[in-house]
Amino acid sequence: ETIGVVGPTGSGKTTLVRQLLREFNVTDGTITIDGKNINRYHIKSLRKIVGYVPQTHMLFRRKVTDNILIGNPNASIDELNLAIKIADFEKDIGFLSHGLQTRVGEGGTTLSGGQKQRLSIARAIIRDPEILILDDSLSAVDANTEETILNQLKKYRHNKTNIIVAHRFSAIREADQIIVMDGGKIIEHGKHDELIQKDGWYKAQYDQQMKMK
Repeated sequence: ETIGVVGPTGSGKTTLVRQLLREFNVTDGTITIDGKNINRYHIKSLRKIVGYVPQTHMLFRRKVTDNILIGNPNASIDELNLAIKIADFEKDIGFLSHGLQTRVGEGGTTLSGGQKQRLSIARAIIRDPEILILDDSLSAVDANTEETILNQLKKYRHNKTNIIVAHRFSAIREADQIIVMDGGKIIEHGKHDELIQKDGWYKAQYDQQMKMK
């Protein structure tokens, strides 16, 4: 399934993600993956099945291809091209001085915010992880690019788990399940159509975003 996670700033969205990565362990309750307690996974084993795109993108002074292949150094050309396609980075290649061989500046300084996000997404996707986590990783792309990436994820990762943390409701509107967090707790959950029928945080914020369009 694709799971959307929304909530006000400081509601615990990133903390939830960090627990899924076992950056720190839960002190109450349990997290299970395929019925197995997450604490029974070795950290390295867990990182192999989880692809994570953080809010802050770590790019290196290497070629574009090298930055993507960090996710899977043994990937084939076809796998590289597919990751670029899903991340909708294809359209940028022609604008780069040397295409995919263009050297990225330290921290991605030669790229726009949207390009950095999509390059990071391609790096995570090339691993073909069982669980893909996008932690507010579509915030810097325009609406058309966001829609393209979401459609590609739906097409090529329909049989995998995708977790999308977002502030823009357009990024999670089509999710199979949406979780609304506040104060470190889940205060609402359901599909988009169900949540806008309730008089809760989700509906209020969704209406507000629609007015701003």
